[in-house]
Amino acid sequence: MNSKIFKPLLISALFLLFCVKPTLSFSQEKAAEASEKPFDPKEVVFEHIGDSHSWPVSIPFMEEHFVSLPIILYTDKGLEIFSSEKLGFHHEEGHEAPIYKGEHYSYKLENKKILAVNEAGEVIKDAKIYDFSITRNVISMWMGMIVLLIVFFSITSAYKKRAGKAPKGLQALLEPVILFVRDDVAIPNIGVKYAKYMPLLLTIFFFILINNLLGLVPFFPGGFNLTGNIAVTMVLSAIVLIVVNFSGNKYYWKHIFAPGIPLWLYPIMVPVEIIGILSKPFALMIRLFANITAGHIIVLSLISLIFIFKTAWMATVSVPFVVFMDCIELLVAFLQAFIFTMLTSLFIGMAVEEHHH
Repeated sequence: MNSKIFKPLLISALFLLFCVKPTLSFSQEKAAEASEKPFDPKEVVFEHIGDSHSWPVSIPFMEEHFVSLPIILYTDKGLEIFSSEKLGFHHEEGHEAPIYKGEHYSYKLENKKILAVNEAGEVIKDAKIYDFSITRNVISMWMGMIVLLIVFFSITSAYKKRAGKAPKGLQALLEPVILFVRDDVAIPNIGVKYAKYMPLLLTIFFFILINNLLGLVPFFPGGFNLTGNIAVTMVLSAIVLIVVNFSGNKYYWKHIFAPGIPLWLYPIMVPVEIIGILSKPFALMIRLFANITAGHIIVLSLISLIFIFKTAWMATVSVPFVVFMDCIELLVAFLQAFIFTMLTSLFIGMAVEEHHH
């Protein structure tokens, strides 16, 4: 085989296997517990795709550690701030969760929800607790936003310094992507008013893309499931809902509440159009959530086969499939960012379209 072709393929294979290796970081702990209790793949999968009050720090070829995150509670008696370590976020299953005695209430963690309890450990039902804790998803979202800001400010600075010159570095890498969003997504769907919505479309595209890619990296600072969290996709869809409907012109609202149809069809068509206002962003929310979460579940399920069958030979089957799925997920990361952005621009274009008679 030609060395010019063989070397890149070899490097790519080693990199993918290197990325899969930390994905097995939970293997040491699970293998040690195998003699005590059967391996539960559901526990591993749901621990990864769900939110948590701790941050797993996985560094290649090193033992995994968990960083305690701050608990911030606003109760009917005042503010409480303490470390999640006080609640024993890693207590063993089947053992009673520890109770932390705060300034206003005593607290315990049950099913990842913080509850106010009395001295006997019974839940105080009339206690009002509002949880503003910094969880794993919050930290991962901040990290994605930091990367996003660094990228945007770097490109902005490069355009100012190199005005009229050929792009280079990060600017040259991302300029084709920016032009793609403008020329193939915004302009065809929105039309002459596209410039007004370019900041929103670029932010949505790169926010989803960056977090999708970081979620594929199985070691620190990646390995999270932010865009596979229904709350995150719901907020993104709510932003699209607000922008679309506040941008709607008179033709958009006339089509919904006064369509050019016989009056006897109004009781049918008007409710259908109103439902359509909500169903469009709802579809965006479910599509992004389901695709990203499904990818994480499949990868972890394939890895879990090694521990279900309790043989290292299973790795010869599961690891190649995991590498293949990671390649597919890399494509899905770009594809889902593109689809969300394209449909957002399409909905905006439908709202701002002018009708000429």
